[in-house]
Amino acid sequence: MVTQPEAYTVVKGEGLPIILVHGMGVDHRSLMMLDDAFPEGTQRIYMDLPGYGQTPALSGIGGLPELAEWFTNAVNELVGNKRFALLGNSMGGALVRDALSREPKRVAGVALIAPVVDPVMSHRHLAEHVISNANPDLTHNLPQDKVIDFVTMGVNQSFDAWRRYQRYILPGTKLCDRDANAKLGQRYWLDGDPEQRLGTYTGPTLIVTGKEDQVVGYVDQKALLPHYPNAVYKVIDPAGHNIHIDNPEALKPLLTEWSKKLLNS
Repeated sequence: MVTQPEAYTVVKGEGLPIILVHGMGVDHRSLMMLDDAFPEGTQRIYMDLPGYGQTPALSGIGGLPELAEWFTNAVNELVGNKRFALLGNSMGGALVRDALSREPKRVAGVALIAPVVDPVMSHRHLAEHVISNANPDLTHNLPQDKVIDFVTMGVNQSFDAWRRYQRYILPGTKLCDRDANAKLGQRYWLDGDPEQRLGTYTGPTLIVTGKEDQVVGYVDQKALLPHYPNAVYKVIDPAGHNIHIDNPEALKPLLTEWSKKLLNS
């Protein structure tokens, strides 16, 4: 039997566990800038996925189906028999949907931030990437290896957005296991449709997308809504794929309200 890595986590607060899971190419720090959005009574568990941050890569094939199975097992190891909530960003959103479909009765609620709906890029309905806050004084003076991703992913080029990107995104990109990331990209699909397996989930649900997201868009997420009748669906404008970097002021209140529903459910 192949032994898979243990998840590296950073834990904040005490109370109802909320497991936060990032997307490709970054690590747990990419979501930690949202921590002040969560009220007392919640325990935020920020996780590094295998091959990112401080969690070693998966042994063996290492595709998205294997990552999804690892994630479900890791969640169970972290929370035991407790009820818990899940928050996923980008690819993390696909992992959250998959995990929810396996054990929905244990999940107190889910939040999906710019979630991957269809892993196949060519199947997605993407938005146009429009810079809403251009800042040539900044971008023309940044090292090219850093500015390319900042510009292509985000729509807010303000100094504040760059500082957020520099603090919360860049450290994780430097620790990304490129071989593991490439292996994941070659096998980037889930075994089955999570919502078809799930049916209907009535727990507190938040789905947030960016109006200028050219990576996953904001249209495909609407197809999820019949399966989540109590979902709050919000398109933030302006915001690209990194909604929390572009427009945290719009995102954080939504997370606060979602968290309060968790505590009252």
